Formats: sequence, structure tokens, C-alpha cells
Amino acid sequence: MPGAYPLDVRGLEELAARTWRGVEEERYGDWLLRAGGGFSGRANSALVVGDAPEPLADAVPAVARWYADRGLPPRAQLPGPPGEADTAFAAAGWTRAEDVLVLTAPLTDWPAPDVPVELSPAPDAAWLAGYRYRGAALPPAARAVLTRADDPLFASVRPASSPALAAAVARGAVEDGWLVITAVTVDGEFRRRGLARAVMAALATAGRERGAHSCLLQVSEDNEPALALYARLGFTEHHRYHYRSAPV
Repeated sequence: MPGAYPLDVRGLEELAARTWRGVEEERYGDWLLRAGGGFSGRANSALVVGDAPEPLADAVPAVARWYADRGLPPRAQLPGPPGEADTAFAAAGWTRAEDVLVLTAPLTDWPAPDVPVELSPAPDAAWLAGYRYRGAALPPAARAVLTRADDPLFASVRPASSPALAAAVARGAVEDGWLVITAVTVDGEFRRRGLARAVMAALATAGRERGAHSCLLQVSEDNEPALALYARLGFTEHHRYHYRSAPV
């Protein structure tokens, strides 16, 4: 049933994929091939859930060709415990990297933000500058990926002294009763002031107004400060996924 809680691994991954999409997408059996100009792992990897349309020994090179045809390094996202598909990619020499935790929580009343949070349907220049993806400025393809969802929301905290800058940002999108939060970033100068919690709380309020009952987010397993914050907000681990990249 759409919006049911909880969902299984495949259901939750497919839901999340609808909120963070490649600029180009193509179904390959149950798998989803995604290309987004190289910005972000999820928008530039094959989501490997369900079955491929042909034997795995043929499916793995077919995925590699799809990405090579677009000038992108072939990459696969493999959720849940390793299975036959993961074994097939590994046998073809695809290397494993980056374990990511998928966390979920009921959208109960989180602490209200104690600073003003601006919500917008599109990211402005300050928001884009405030989102430091893997610690770096965003590439040109980022905006197309960030806005490619149904009715996304972009939250930001602007310092009173510099309103054209963003001290903290986050992105939210509601899909089938789930608020998916991504891009939570706090500028180094403004950390330890509760700003990550503030932008998330503002998105949670907006999400509940849009009918969301639950929240999902993804975080690298080595991001200890973020994991501590999410635990305080009631998030627990639903499952994990990892990436595999084709040999160069």
C-alpha cells in the first residue's frame, strides 16, 4: 500500500529514488539506470533492486556499457545485505566503496527551530553555495538534479549580518507519505549552534503539512556528528547500501 510504514528495502529505495533523480533514467528490468552529469552517487548509479532482464553475467557488462556511452564511470548502488547481484559485480572486478546508512523515523513533533528558517521551492545562489557536497562546491549539473523532484523544498538559515549567505541548508521532498531529507550542510563558522536541527525541524513541519508521517535520510557510516544528531531526533537504521565501481 502506498505510504505504508514500514516499507521493505526495495520499497524504501525506490521511493527515495523518486525524490533524488538522475537527469536521465531508464529501466533495465527492475533495476533503474540513472545519469546526472556526474553529480552525486545516487543520481549516477544503477539502483540494483529486484531482477535484471537477463542473466547477471550479461547484466553487469550491460550496465557498464550504459554508463560508458554517457561518458560516466559505471557505478552500481546495492542496498541491503550482499546477494547474488553484489557477487556478480564483485566477480567482474567492480570495487566496493562507501557504506551508507538509511535511517528512518516517525515524523513526530521535533523541537521547533529557535532561529528563522527560510523555505523555498527552488535553491537560490546562497543555498547552492551553502551546500558543500563532499566538502566541495557544486558542479554545474547539481541544480538540475536537486530540482528534479515533485515539489521539493529548500531550507536555509541566513545570518542576520549576511542575509545573502546561508549558514545552514537542507532539502526535503515528500513522496507517498515520506519526507526524504537530503543535503544537510552547516557552514563551519556556524556549527554547534543547532542549525542542522533547525532546518530539519522546519522541513518536518512542512512535511507534516503535506501529509508525511515518516522521514528518511541517508548518511555515511563514518559521519559520527550527523549520526549523533539523527539518533537524538529518533532515527534508527532501516538498512544499508554500498556502491561498486567498474574497474578503470
